[in-house]
Amino acid sequence: MGLKSKKKVAAKSSKKAAVQFSASKPKSEGADYLPLEGGPAKSIPKTENKENKATVLYIGRIPHGFYETEMEAFFQQFGAVKRLRIARNRKTGKSKHFGFIEFMSPEVAKVVEECMHNYLMYEHLLQVSIVPPEKVHPRLWKGVGRSYKPVDRVHIERKHHDKEQTLEQQQKLVTGVLKRDQKRRKRIEAAGIDYECPEMVGCVQAAPKKIRFTD
Repeated sequence: MGLKSKKKVAAKSSKKAAVQFSASKPKSEGADYLPLEGGPAKSIPKTENKENKATVLYIGRIPHGFYETEMEAFFQQFGAVKRLRIARNRKTGKSKHFGFIEFMSPEVAKVVEECMHNYLMYEHLLQVSIVPPEKVHPRLWKGVGRSYKPVDRVHIERKHHDKEQTLEQQQKLVTGVLKRDQKRRKRIEAAGIDYECPEMVGCVQAAPKKIRFTD
């Protein structure tokens, strides 16, 4: 077989392979490669960069005194802040030292994560990380615009302690005090201690008398 015949055979084989590839290739133009195990051509799945769309940041180890007003003023140097929330105790209203912040732009959120992670502030290393959009809880920003006012337990207990008592309640209170005083006297005598305890003076108020006015 001469050189010309070899070239013709190679050209025919290349054309046949091109025809087979074109036949196996689907009509859609999205095919990118031909699998080695055979079959129709496939396309590479497109992966969306979800991190670029994330605008919510988790902030942990927040120091004392670095609260909503201070945080908003501090993080505005990077970009516009959309929402901000610090987790607080329901009873006392004190900070739980972690919170969430949302920026208007995902690029700003990425820059804040890179700059502020492990940032030393008031002897605390801030822990900043991006929260993916699929992991943001739907009730995360509930009540974010309202200021939390904790229940004043001291005021409630003071009001309960200082309320006016009826005569029956006062007598019950004095009776309990006298019973405890008698038990205390018996324990002192059983211990062999010669001590005269002062007498307890009751403060039972007399029942108010009705005053009748004559014409």
